Amino acid sequence: MRLPIRRVIMVRTTPPRPVNVVAVFPEVAEMARTATRLHPRRGHPTVHDSSVGGPLLWPADEAWPVCAAGGDHEAYELTTLADVRTLRRILVAAWARPRSPRTNLLTAEEEAVVDRIHDGYPLRELPGGPLPMIPVAQLYARDVPDLPCPEGMDLLQVLWCPFPDVENSSSAMHLRWRRSADVTDVLRRPPEPAFVGGEDYVPFPCLLHPEQVTEYQVNPETHPELAERFYRWIREQELNYDGDLSIAPGWKIGGWPARWTFTDPPAPEYWRCEECGAPVDALLTIDSSEWDGASGSWRPLEDDPDEPGYPSAYWATMVTIGRGYTLQVYRCTNSVEHPPLTFMQ
Repeated sequence: MRLPIRRVIMVRTTPPRPVNVVAVFPEVAEMARTATRLHPRRGHPTVHDSSVGGPLLWPADEAWPVCAAGGDHEAYELTTLADVRTLRRILVAAWARPRSPRTNLLTAEEEAVVDRIHDGYPLRELPGGPLPMIPVAQLYARDVPDLPCPEGMDLLQVLWCPFPDVENSSSAMHLRWRRSADVTDVLRRPPEPAFVGGEDYVPFPCLLHPEQVTEYQVNPETHPELAERFYRWIREQELNYDGDLSIAPGWKIGGWPARWTFTDPPAPEYWRCEECGAPVDALLTIDSSEWDGASGSWRPLEDDPDEPGYPSAYWATMVTIGRGYTLQVYRCTNSVEHPPLTFMQ
């Protein structure tokens, strides 16, 4: 008899916004969307947990996704998953042990290992042929209220090829929707790529602490008159729209997509599924940090901004997109079988 699995979901609470914008501008209520902030935090997830960077509930008889780019990947540095795990294991242990003032964080032996890992491997060692993807996220519908599961499915699995290509190539990411109860024989040792394009693309194993929030976006293109009044009022109140009133940062499902920062949005013809031309919708936001480092107003009440340890809540996943941007994943609204669109924003 298969015993039920006991799961404990910890709470993370986003502080109230500095001002209730709907009370000042009732029209903004029409622009509300709910999002589920995933709040990943360092942990030891299993295949039965919602997670970032954790193991997947993957059938033993189902092919594992691969990225066909192989040796054609864009790469600035090469390392291995084994070296990434070793580096992080050393740093976690170093931060956890007590040390007296003016004592080095690492021992001499640890420093030698860390230096060797940071030296990496020559780029010419990247092999040709398809590379197995690695787990990015696993989300159960029971944990994530805004997860848009197709009928009969309750699980989303996200994988990518851990190279910079994922920032601008939809083919480097794979989405798999499934019914978790159908998986009775789990793949225990998934294949792994021989090399990865740096530590930034290897998520640190995290458990999730999902929280549903409400977001508002006032778009000057669709509501020019309201936007003019709205932004003038924000300036008069000396408020920070991007940092405090708009769109939640961090990893999340649903809600409004991340705002475009370093470039303009693509032309309208790019906002459709590459397979069938159907509209796409924001699915997953992968962020380089959990909250804005300047104001910190989105930092959950339960998190200490000066938390010691490695990694901290602010950067628990250890994923960095570009130079600290977000990766927005869009899903086809017509078919779960079609590949996602991804944009660095």
